[in-house]
Amino acid sequence: MSATGALCLQNAVPVPLTDVPVLSVSGFREFVAGAVAGGDRLSALFGMPAGDSVRLIAVLARDNAGTFSVFSTEVSESYASITPECLQAHWFEREIAEQWGVIPEGHPWLKPIRFQHPVRSVADPWRRGGKISVGDAEFFRVEGEEIHEVSVGPVHAGVIEPGHFRFQCHGEDVYHLEISLGYQHRGIEKALVGGPAARTIPYMETLAGDTTIGHTTAYCHAVEALSGIEAPARAHAIRAIALELERAACHIGDLGNMAVGIGFLPTAAYCGRIRGDALNLTALLCGNRFGRGLVRPGGVRFDLDQEAVATLLSRLDGIVKDTTVAVNLLWEMPSVRARFEETGRLSRETAESIGLVGPAARACGLERDVRRDFPSGAFRSARVPVSTCLTGDVFARAYVRWLELQNTFAFIREQAEALPDGGLKAECGPLPAGKLVVSMVEGWRGEICHVAVTGDDGKFACYKVVDPSFHNWFGLARALSNQQISDFPICNKSFGLSYCGHDL
Repeated sequence: MSATGALCLQNAVPVPLTDVPVLSVSGFREFVAGAVAGGDRLSALFGMPAGDSVRLIAVLARDNAGTFSVFSTEVSESYASITPECLQAHWFEREIAEQWGVIPEGHPWLKPIRFQHPVRSVADPWRRGGKISVGDAEFFRVEGEEIHEVSVGPVHAGVIEPGHFRFQCHGEDVYHLEISLGYQHRGIEKALVGGPAARTIPYMETLAGDTTIGHTTAYCHAVEALSGIEAPARAHAIRAIALELERAACHIGDLGNMAVGIGFLPTAAYCGRIRGDALNLTALLCGNRFGRGLVRPGGVRFDLDQEAVATLLSRLDGIVKDTTVAVNLLWEMPSVRARFEETGRLSRETAESIGLVGPAARACGLERDVRRDFPSGAFRSARVPVSTCLTGDVFARAYVRWLELQNTFAFIREQAEALPDGGLKAECGPLPAGKLVVSMVEGWRGEICHVAVTGDDGKFACYKVVDPSFHNWFGLARALSNQQISDFPICNKSFGLSYCGHDL
């Protein structure tokens, strides 16, 4: 317990729920705002039932110390909003109001963060007070002569998931972008309550389909911590290889998508093919290109024998060679640099105030990486350098990906060449009652945060997932301010965010 009243804990270390302090509402609000002003980050803020009230739990990350501060308060119908003093709470408080019917009074723009279907039941038990009236269909409007709106979505071309983008423009200049998500009403967090169960792992593997390894690893770390077991070293190494292969495939794909966004076809075509090669390396591990079926509580289900390691390293050499050629075309072409540089720029100060994570944060000069700051598994002994850039624009977000790719390739080779001996899996027992654990993993988009709370029966009483996209969608909205509307495709691709990872 810290002197300020918050519980200090480490990544994937469980604590009794009764040890989490319950502060007054004003004390809770002041602690969040003060800690964030002092350099901490709001990694999670969520509600869970507490009799006739709602218990709000905050998880603050202190990167330089590698620790979390966890504390709570209880609210009923309303409380004073934290957002005016702490912008990082903005999205979280809107979600709490939507899910629990508890109004953060004084919130600057209170509306659901997920689209509210008109036939959705007002008796949804996830909400204590039923459907809340906080401007479900209202959008921010810019008034003035020659102001016009451009609406994109929610239905998009091809197979992209639904999301609505409303631009307030003067001519080609964007004054304001408002993003509405959550059209699918997936309800995964609600479905996780009462687990672990047979369906829990499939949910974890599809929380965000392109982050199967990241989310499943975070879940497994939480369950293993609650069970009091440690996965074998060999399993940790294979998980880390799979996690970095996931990062490689997605970074390569995003660099190709950014090339598509400006009509630069050579890199776009090459990266589309090379991404497939990287996905096929994951299939080499477990038979599935997205890694489904590989990671399980206690370890992994598939091994890498000497022949498979040799094949992996041989194919990796080809991917490294081809990626280097394809990506260097971006940096060598003046027309590409002209479109990337100074486009969609975010300052370091803005990134800090929003609470950006992952490559988007590192592109603004923020050294944030869970692999270094909150290491778990194989990353406790094998560190990956943190790659940053300073300009915060599309170029920086592309270049950070390229730097990370080079580090990722080296890490995969290092781990594959020195796989520890031993088994693949330890047995997990029943989960203990009344525990809380925070599990954090650096996915390819950034910080993945899972918070598991068990009830008196040892089952999940609450399971909170914060995908990196939850932190970063508002960053995309800010990056479009005072930009040309034609810059939206390239800015959007440079963030590379998840719709389904946001709609949980």
